Amino acid sequence: MWFKNIALYRLTEDFGLSSDEFEEKLQQMPFRPCSAQQEMSFGWTPPLGRHAEQLVHSANGFMIFCAKIEEKVLPAAVINELVAEKIMEAEDEQGRKLSKKERTAIKDEICFELLPKAFSFSRRIYAYIDPKNRWLIVDSASTKKAEDVLSQLRKCLGSLPAVPPLTQQKPTAVMTEWLTSNDLPGDIVIEDECELRSPKEEGGTIRCKRHDLTLPEIKNHLETGKQVIKLAVSWEDRLSFVVDENLSIKRLRYLDLIQDQLSETDAQTDAEHFDASFSIMSLELARFIPRLMELFGGELQNGQQAN
Repeated sequence: MWFKNIALYRLTEDFGLSSDEFEEKLQQMPFRPCSAQQEMSFGWTPPLGRHAEQLVHSANGFMIFCAKIEEKVLPAAVINELVAEKIMEAEDEQGRKLSKKERTAIKDEICFELLPKAFSFSRRIYAYIDPKNRWLIVDSASTKKAEDVLSQLRKCLGSLPAVPPLTQQKPTAVMTEWLTSNDLPGDIVIEDECELRSPKEEGGTIRCKRHDLTLPEIKNHLETGKQVIKLAVSWEDRLSFVVDENLSIKRLRYLDLIQDQLSETDAQTDAEHFDASFSIMSLELARFIPRLMELFGGELQNGQQAN
């Protein structure tokens, strides 16, 4: 259950709910499959899987939960073909061109008829709350999907003061300096991937993968004013990831030092493996996230502006 991405949110107020109280709030919106005419369904599902019942699992003070989203799939090509046929039949029968409103009505009717027969797919998005350090961490590479989870969570809790963190120094400036000067913090190693973008309007973007970032061609792009907006790095030989200009973490990997901790546990069942993995991961991220903030000058306080 290792998180592969981190969409990070700062809780601006204490999270005062116990695990049981949090569970009770989420029970207001359990996941239910789409009905025949439903295009999408959202709800909370047990993070330990279908054989579990609890919607919140706690370990070391961290509380993990899971959103489940089911969506119906209606192929656009199929809909367009059926709509075109229906419109042609109606126009031939009536001897006139249908209005835009009538065409839209036909499309809506066909979608309504097809929904009960449509294929559906589902996905899970895990998240956990660190009440002590006031963080909410969502395992999503998509900001929109992470925000959707927060939106639904607010419906259950009434409110949730959570905002993306801001740092004293702009991540683009710091990462650009790392590549330009090769003067890195001792616990950071640059890997073989980056994305550079010109700050000018309609400026170009350069993406490099499996590439030596110390080569002169990279320096040349930086000297022309391009800035680093994504950079692959590793931290303390424990975590490897891509960090972007918004402090989102993608393609997070847990290196051997962390994996060895899991192999040393005596977990036997799936639930025990889940609990052990979550405990190790959440404790590791509790160490890493403050360091991530420090790398970019520390968090901004209210009213401050990034340099």
